[in-house]
Amino acid sequence: MIGPSSDVAGIVVHLETLRSEENISGMARFGIVTDRAIGISNPDLQKIARTIKRNHGRALDLWRTGIREAHMLAIYTADPASLTPAEARGWAEDFASWEIVDTAADLFVETPFWQQLVADFAEDDREFIRRTAFAMIAGAAVHRKQEPNDTFIAYLSLIEAHSTDPRNFVKKAVNWALRNIGKRNRTCHAPALSLSEKLAASPDKTARWIGKDALKELSGETLLARLRG
Repeated sequence: MIGPSSDVAGIVVHLETLRSEENISGMARFGIVTDRAIGISNPDLQKIARTIKRNHGRALDLWRTGIREAHMLAIYTADPASLTPAEARGWAEDFASWEIVDTAADLFVETPFWQQLVADFAEDDREFIRRTAFAMIAGAAVHRKQEPNDTFIAYLSLIEAHSTDPRNFVKKAVNWALRNIGKRNRTCHAPALSLSEKLAASPDKTARWIGKDALKELSGETLLARLRG
């Protein structure tokens, strides 16, 4: 059995008892990197995280194992109040899968230095690190409810600047960030819609896709009705 006092070795042994080659094959079909995967679903990992509880030092050690499931548990059990910029950047150096990126982004936006991470990661040319910046913006637009709207409106210029990056995991995150800003509230909707229209008319193929896809959602009657309400 594992619990709050379990160490990394004991947790890894427990994870191995849950190995599923079938799940590993399924993960690969969704573009999840599986070369060091055990094949445990995220809902099951979340249950394990609730069992072992938050422990920041142990989370850092779990990350160092390099195992996909240990990485997820590290993210789930790290303490955003204890996480340092150096630790966050260190983890980002290992990013090689959209799944890890998007989960870590939710942790990173809980830190007081999240905006500096966004700036740094957006400037990094590596695909998964740049994706992290825009996954963070997308997550923050939803979860940081007390954040001033101006923070997100200002990010529209960053979105425009990287709207021509054609790499799959970047362009999808840029699009995601744009849509989430537009859906945040009426104040954010208008400038996000305007940028979507601008990008939709772009001569650049990637920017045009980002704009048209965002425009479709941001001009939808369901969203407009919610924002009016």
